[in-house]
Amino acid sequence: MTLSAVATRYAKALADVTTAASGLRPDDALSQLRAFESALGASRELENALSTPAVPGSRKRAVVGRIADLLKLSPIARNFLFVLIDHRRIALLGAILHSFELIVDERLGFARAEVSSPRGLTETQRGAINAQLERLTGKRIRTRFAVDPALIGGVVARIGSTVYDGSVRGQLQTLGRRLSTER
Repeated sequence: MTLSAVATRYAKALADVTTAASGLRPDDALSQLRAFESALGASRELENALSTPAVPGSRKRAVVGRIADLLKLSPIARNFLFVLIDHRRIALLGAILHSFELIVDERLGFARAEVSSPRGLTETQRGAINAQLERLTGKRIRTRFAVDPALIGGVVARIGSTVYDGSVRGQLQTLGRRLSTER
């Protein structure tokens, strides 16, 4: 089984627990586990200690428990981290959280969009683009905006494998293809 498949399996289990009536919302679980991930990433020694098989699982659990207390993690988030420690999967935490976000969004009817523009967009422009993408897809959209100075004008939106190219470059390429076929 590939690492991404393993990460997806753990992410689905976490999504099952947090979308059920567990008392912990998926957004809260994600923010708590991201806080732990940040603490883990801030210390190379901690990361090595939790990843190496040389450190007994009981010591790893004790360290994770103390960090969980400091971060005020919920029992569900704490137990999830214990499961990752017990199964030697703590190194996959970032991939698991990424898969978890995608799974929860899918279950809640959201689609993720990446929108690139040559300059930063105003809130009004962002809202208009988001509304248009929602009309096109029939889903609620979670949009991530980026600046791509290579674009001359317009925007390019990606939702999954679908690309909506409203850039000047895209329009010029379409026009060029039409002109070359009309000869």
